[in-house]
Amino acid sequence: MIDYKQELKTLIKLSWPILIAQIAMTTMGFIDTVMAGNVSATDMAAVAVASSFWIPAILLLQGLTMAVTPIISHLNGGKKRSQIPFSVIQALWLAMGLTALLMVLLYLSPWVLVWMDVEPELARLTKGYLHAVIWGMPPFAVYLVLRSLCDGLSRTVPSMMIGFVGLAVNIPANYIFIFGKFGMPALGGIGCGVATALVYLAMGLAMLLYVLLDGELKRLNPFKRFIAPNIKQIKRIFALGFPIAAATFFEVTLFTIVALLLAPMGAEVVSSHQVAINYSSMIFMIPLSIGIAASIRVGHNLGEKKPEKAMIAANTAILLGLAIAVVTAVFSLALRHEIAAFYTDDLEVISLAASLLVLAAVYQFSDTIQVIVAGILRGYKDTQIIFYITLVSFWLVGLPIGYILAATNWLIEPIGPHGYWVGFISGLTCAAVLLSFRLAYNYKQSAKIKLAAAGI
Repeated sequence: MIDYKQELKTLIKLSWPILIAQIAMTTMGFIDTVMAGNVSATDMAAVAVASSFWIPAILLLQGLTMAVTPIISHLNGGKKRSQIPFSVIQALWLAMGLTALLMVLLYLSPWVLVWMDVEPELARLTKGYLHAVIWGMPPFAVYLVLRSLCDGLSRTVPSMMIGFVGLAVNIPANYIFIFGKFGMPALGGIGCGVATALVYLAMGLAMLLYVLLDGELKRLNPFKRFIAPNIKQIKRIFALGFPIAAATFFEVTLFTIVALLLAPMGAEVVSSHQVAINYSSMIFMIPLSIGIAASIRVGHNLGEKKPEKAMIAANTAILLGLAIAVVTAVFSLALRHEIAAFYTDDLEVISLAASLLVLAAVYQFSDTIQVIVAGILRGYKDTQIIFYITLVSFWLVGLPIGYILAATNWLIEPIGPHGYWVGFISGLTCAAVLLSFRLAYNYKQSAKIKLAAAGI
């Protein structure tokens, strides 16, 4: 019991700065949308359309760099800190190579708008946003890798503080470049792209300065000497990180596809769905943060060759997540109408969104388990299976069930958007169950290794 109490304190200490950092990043996107909307609906639409290109690219980069955290936590726990600079630099080589490729693809991506026959002004603004924002990718890649370094060392407060740095730059930069203040041209939606690039530059520089100036990190400074690319280590990081990135991509695109499938049902249905998804996404930040913290703790304990402590950390994280899910689910159910009314004053949208929030309250439990267990598996460096489970659960279980219930009469009369939300619950539950089985397998393997090492 003492181990669990101590682990709970440690997890909370690690999780809350990560949560605030995630909320800060989400808030920046909200601010961009609102400020662009104050110019025109077209400018706001341009930010939304550009984000459909931009966000998958960022998620791919984030997913790959998330592999760095368990690598660092293993080395830190195993008292192999001298190897940390090598791993960090190899991660930077990988991140910069991927960044260069993504910048080229994003620069060329506006040709798709011509193929889609998007109206000229919307296409111009979207293209301008993308051509501006890509210059923020290199410093953001630096930020992501160095953040993973800090997280792997169980130092999550820096990412929170630098999230505030990003917010502090975001609002005035948007104001200056969207509305043309202090001698700058009024760029409208394009100004959001310029501001976001400046935000990522500020975050990258702030994190770099922190690593160079902090007392403990100075001794680990990965930039003391030139370290050439090591293909073997880069492949190792890619092998760990790509399944994480792909799994995130499958989950995000599932919700994107459902939004498109709902479009023919009318604006009220789409708006109601968006309200429920936006609210659920904010709640999701809580278990996501616990999952990242669990990855750190599990990796550290395994590095110390203490698999039983890794299991305690994992179980504590799951129990903490489920306890919080009970609270958020009750809150969602009790205040579903008030939550919906916060987004809109359209009574039809409020009523439909409130009914979807009932299903959102249910899906919080399976969503909590699957995201935390995925984080734990990252700590075990067992990421390949996450890719397969996510693909099967979301695309071969969740989406088909959702479509059958929402749009066909194969089983029952079509139930519209509620059908897709039942599909979400089905897919997330499938993922939660399969990932939990995989976690149990890791527990058994760790126990076998410990027994073998003891000669039993």
